[in-house]
Amino acid sequence: MHNLGCKVNNYEMDVMGQKIKEAGGIIVPFTDKADVYIINTCTVTNIADRKSRQMLHKAKKENPEAIVVAVGCYVETGKEGVIKDDSIDLAVGNNKKSEIVEILDEFMSLKNPKDDKTLHGTSIIDINHTDVYEEMTLSELPEHTRAYIKIQDGCNQFCTYCVIPYARGRVRSREMQDILDEIKGLAQKGCKEVVLTGIHISSYGVDKGEQLLVPLIEKIGDIDGIERIRISSLEPRIMTEENVKRLAAVKKLCPHFHLSLQSGCDTVLSRMNRHYTADDFRKGVELLRKYFEKPAITTDIIVGFPGETEEEFEECRKFAEEIDFYEMHVFKYSPRKGTVAAGMKEQLTDKEKSARSDVLLNLTKKQSECYRNYFIGKEISVLWEDEENIGGKRYMIGHTDRYVRIARAMADEAPENAGSGDITTVTPRAFLSSDTLLI
Repeated sequence: MHNLGCKVNNYEMDVMGQKIKEAGGIIVPFTDKADVYIINTCTVTNIADRKSRQMLHKAKKENPEAIVVAVGCYVETGKEGVIKDDSIDLAVGNNKKSEIVEILDEFMSLKNPKDDKTLHGTSIIDINHTDVYEEMTLSELPEHTRAYIKIQDGCNQFCTYCVIPYARGRVRSREMQDILDEIKGLAQKGCKEVVLTGIHISSYGVDKGEQLLVPLIEKIGDIDGIERIRISSLEPRIMTEENVKRLAAVKKLCPHFHLSLQSGCDTVLSRMNRHYTADDFRKGVELLRKYFEKPAITTDIIVGFPGETEEEFEECRKFAEEIDFYEMHVFKYSPRKGTVAAGMKEQLTDKEKSARSDVLLNLTKKQSECYRNYFIGKEISVLWEDEENIGGKRYMIGHTDRYVRIARAMADEAPENAGSGDITTVTPRAFLSSDTLLI
């Protein structure tokens, strides 16, 4: 099994693997020869499409007699190519991943299985015309310390650069009680931290007529055993004063907020079909800093969007400087076939995009170092995760609630010496590297 793409794909891959093991399957490393290869694909960019195809072709090359299964987003947006691709034996769309075992069983029972990659269309549904949330439940911890919890699927935003609404369909929210039951089960197995994820989690509940993300977080905060709640990417518009006050009252909620910006310039945001202004974003950040102590604010920014002038980029750069993010994930605009933006005039050159990317990468490097430096000499809580070898020395690595990476030398016999899954209070004393503090 090989996974490409986002945290939602990660969660769905974990559930598929769980179902296959429950059915008696044995999952081996992808480099081993296997009877079945399952590639959970991504389609967010043209490059993601290419990587998906490459992994599918690699699998068929590893064992030409094996069943090679393409699953997920690339299947949805590239169905015609998938059907023609001789390396792919079976195609499984989104909203069908939970049926992976049954689909494989049916495929293996066919006399001439390779004549029908979609089981007469049953292994792929019309994702853009369903209001059904695909029920999936994780019952085993894929990691020692944290678990990703999928709370919704689909997106209604239709940003001009994004193909995901066509790959994932419209917003479909998971039943709140199912989410709570899943988290309770994982907590009983030692899970300390949950990360709420989805395609557009700010929309959780809108298909049911109300915004339910904040009430969900409040209920998770009451679950015994869970000590940390994280939220993946959020829309700035959800940060109203009432919502932020309620979130601040949930003591288990990590003060780490990833607010998706994409540009700090209103004219670019309008061309992107983002449904907020730079000032809306600023007000959301101000509220978070009002109710949370030194919150970690992270974001995504796209540089070189079609038509972006030097003046528009400078407006974005100044805005990013003013907000003073903990981290910025900077992306050079890449045309995605099938989107509105791909057909826009005034596409920028790679040279222009790279130059602008470098400017923001240098800015985020300075801002990130400044933010991490704030915690040197202060007592902070760390959830310890895994051992790593850095420069020939062994360290235990963990993260604070603000997702600052912390390292502890394994030779250290101090009282705070703890293992994976433990939460302890420590005091960082220096930088081990640009992204890691050392206690």
